[in-house]
Amino acid sequence: MNIDWSHFTPYSSLAGGILIGLAACLLILADGRIAGISGIVSGLANRDKRERRWRAAFVAGLLISPWLYRLAAPLPEIRYGSHSWILLAIAGLLVGFGSRLGSGCTSGHSVCGLSRLSKRSLVATVLFMVSGALSVLLVRHWTGV
Repeated sequence: MNIDWSHFTPYSSLAGGILIGLAACLLILADGRIAGISGIVSGLANRDKRERRWRAAFVAGLLISPWLYRLAAPLPEIRYGSHSWILLAIAGLLVGFGSRLGSGCTSGHSVCGLSRLSKRSLVATVLFMVSGALSVLLVRHWTGV
């Protein structure tokens, strides 16, 4: 594996990680909620208006943040390579299915669960990493897609 040093961005990556950690801490300290994106999004279907309100505000913040970032610097180019939209849609559906099956996503388990020393989140995070590595091995190296 080679690192593309011309596009390596350790400082902005560190800043992003710190902001994610601060947001997760703020949400749990201020409201006792876990910042797991799949749980927040699935809870938008909740009948309780108060529940829907904070969840909608959280998701709106996620959607608005690239536009705010764009005021300070240009957005990075998004490249999909030779992958088709159908393959990307299937991958997205599989990720959604996996997050429901695993009772959470990487933000809930890896960021919030590990910081709370949750054994279940440790197992889930290890499985996320192993599944991701196997997916890359299968799709990129064995099928050549």
